[in-house]
Amino acid sequence: MHSQTDTSDAVKLSILDQSPIIKGHSPNAAIEQTVNLAKIADELGFHRYWLAEHHNMRGLASSCPEVLLTAIGQQTKQIRIGTGAVLLPYYSSAKIAETFRMQEALCPGRIDLGIGRAPGGDMLTAKAINEQALYSINEFPQQVVDLVGWLRDDLDDEHPFNAVKAMPKGNSCPEIWLLGSSDYSSTLAAHLGVRFAFAHFINPIGGDAVSRQYRTTFTPSSLETRPTSMVCIFVVCAESNEEAEHLAASIDHRRVMMATGKETEILPSEEAINWPYSERERQIIRQERNRIVLGTPESVKNQLSELKSDFGADELMILTITGDYGTRIKSYELIAEEFAIN
Repeated sequence: MHSQTDTSDAVKLSILDQSPIIKGHSPNAAIEQTVNLAKIADELGFHRYWLAEHHNMRGLASSCPEVLLTAIGQQTKQIRIGTGAVLLPYYSSAKIAETFRMQEALCPGRIDLGIGRAPGGDMLTAKAINEQALYSINEFPQQVVDLVGWLRDDLDDEHPFNAVKAMPKGNSCPEIWLLGSSDYSSTLAAHLGVRFAFAHFINPIGGDAVSRQYRTTFTPSSLETRPTSMVCIFVVCAESNEEAEHLAASIDHRRVMMATGKETEILPSEEAINWPYSERERQIIRQERNRIVLGTPESVKNQLSELKSDFGADELMILTITGDYGTRIKSYELIAEEFAIN
């Protein structure tokens, strides 16, 4: 059971949802589960609920987080909601600014705009979505500058589109986060004076140094006067270590399939445990385990608290994928209780 935590030690704990597609369930069911989990997260007291953007993936259904965000907003009351992340090179900065001004109008004071530059899928899919995206990746820093300018209605006077206003205009602005798994994103976030989230679940090595560099090189801006950072981590929590290991088999299988170029749905844990892995694939599982925090609630809390300290992070965000939707919800419930976030 959790130990009581005073408010001075309270951790801002949030959820990243990739809308995993479990074998035997439809992609539509994955989206329904995302909306349902958002409502549960709101009731449990989680701080933020972010939606990922991925394309042409058999195992993940969240291709349009900016659309799904509207449904989440209608079904929740107080939790902050956002994207983790909108993959900006695919889009016009002006259009994303308008989209998130609209979201802010619908849910004032609750919207986060997380921005990334990864393709969120294979190169053929990236080209199908926007043929120019692969070339515009070098324009990403300017895209972010333009996006901030349109959201805050303070584009540079010399900007060629200075006369263009992102509507609907309002008195509040979404929180802007730059997401990444390297020092490229942290350096840019520090330079622009925006919030930074490190994807430990993508790159478990060196993130502590990257995040600390962000904090020490941060330049105050019209958006933020001080650095604010978050670390996002794969987590599997259960009432026993044995059950957590059992549940983690589903993500083990997914990581092996991704590493060997075989994108699949998420397998139920029993099927994943009995998968006929080669010795090379078992080695991949052992290597990939450093991306995952797993165990009992007490153990998970200790591991997450240590990571938060190592990163010098203000907040934690957790991503859980298991082989069925019920155990995924239970994992979040156990963590919420252990951290006493409600």
